[in-house]
Amino acid sequence: MSGTLLIVDDEEEIRKLLSRHFRQKQYDVFTASSVDEAVELLSHTAVQVVISDIMMPGKKGTELLPILNDQYPMTRAVMITGYVTLENALMCMRYGADTCVFKPLDDLSELEEAVERIIMWHIRWKEKLAELQSAKGRI
Repeated sequence: MSGTLLIVDDEEEIRKLLSRHFRQKQYDVFTASSVDEAVELLSHTAVQVVISDIMMPGKKGTELLPILNDQYPMTRAVMITGYVTLENALMCMRYGADTCVFKPLDDLSELEEAVERIIMWHIRWKEKLAELQSAKGRI
């Protein structure tokens, strides 16, 4: 599988762990340590999936979700958190995250499956758009 990911987490060890894991799976990976850094990177880099921590100093990861919805609607988000609360889960749902994965990230299979689902979603949309463009040429 291949695709472009952005990992947003204030913890350097989490960024390194996820970056290394997904690069081994043939993904292009970018990292950011804050929401503001992520927004800056998104302004000049096409990303299919954002993996973001919820609780970070400054802006919370959930504050990135409305920005993705408004400015980058084809970029999907997977949220990660060590603070398992109903409020965090509801905020992720309310703001359109694809899913929320809870820390500790001992087993990355749930996160990997979430990313793969999003990449497959992108592939299906590209195929659908190609069909529409092809059909438009025949009309």
